[in-house]
Amino acid sequence: MVLLMNKAKVLESIKKVGVVAVVRAESKEQALKITQAAVLGGIKAIEITFTVPGALEIIKELAKHYEGTDVIIGGGTVLDVETAKKAVDAGAKYIVSPCFVAEIVEFCVKNEIAVMPGAMTVREAFMCMQAKADIIKIFPGELFGPAIIKSIKGPFPNAQMMPTGGVSAQNVAQWIDAGVVAVGAGGSLTAGAKTGDYESITKIAKELVENVALARKEVK
Repeated sequence: MVLLMNKAKVLESIKKVGVVAVVRAESKEQALKITQAAVLGGIKAIEITFTVPGALEIIKELAKHYEGTDVIIGGGTVLDVETAKKAVDAGAKYIVSPCFVAEIVEFCVKNEIAVMPGAMTVREAFMCMQAKADIIKIFPGELFGPAIIKSIKGPFPNAQMMPTGGVSAQNVAQWIDAGVVAVGAGGSLTAGAKTGDYESITKIAKELVENVALARKEVK
C-alpha cells in the first residue's frame, strides 16, 4: 500500500482551504486539465470520481505529479471496499462515497485513511458518526440547501460536514455560515470543461476559495 500523508494533515489541508474540486470528466485528458485549472485557482483537494473513464490511472498519475506538494488527490464515488483499496494503492489520500457504506468506512478507519461517506438524513449522519467517519458528505446538497446543516447540527453539534451538489461561488458563504468545514464543488466549478474553457474553472476556483475565506472571517 502506498505510504500516505498523515490523516490528520490530510484533513487539516482540506479544511484549511475549505474547497474540494469534484472532478467528473469524459476523458483522462479532460480530467487532468480540470485538475490543473482548479489547482491554479487555489484549490488543493482534488476528488477524482470513479465515474471518470480510467479513474485509477488518473489518480496514480496525479498523485505522482503532485507528490511533495500541498495538493492532495482523493478517490470519489467509491462504492465498495475493493475500489477503495485500489484508489489508496494508486495514491489517493482520502476516500469519498455518495452514501454510507459501512465496509468502506471500516477499511479507512482501520488503515488511517481520511473518509467522507455521504448522508442526507439525520439517521444517515448519525450512522456516519457512529462509524467514526472523518467528514460527512451531505449529498445531494441542493435538495435542502444550507438549512439541513443547521438541522443536523441541532442534535449533533460536533458533526463535521461537507456539502456537495448545488454549491457555487455565489452561495458558498451560506454553507460556511451554516457550519460546514468544507464544500465540494462539482458542476458549478467544472462546467467550462465541456467547451474547453478551462480558464473559467480557474476563475471560479479562485472565487470559491476567496469567498470561503471571507465567509469564515464573518462567522468568527
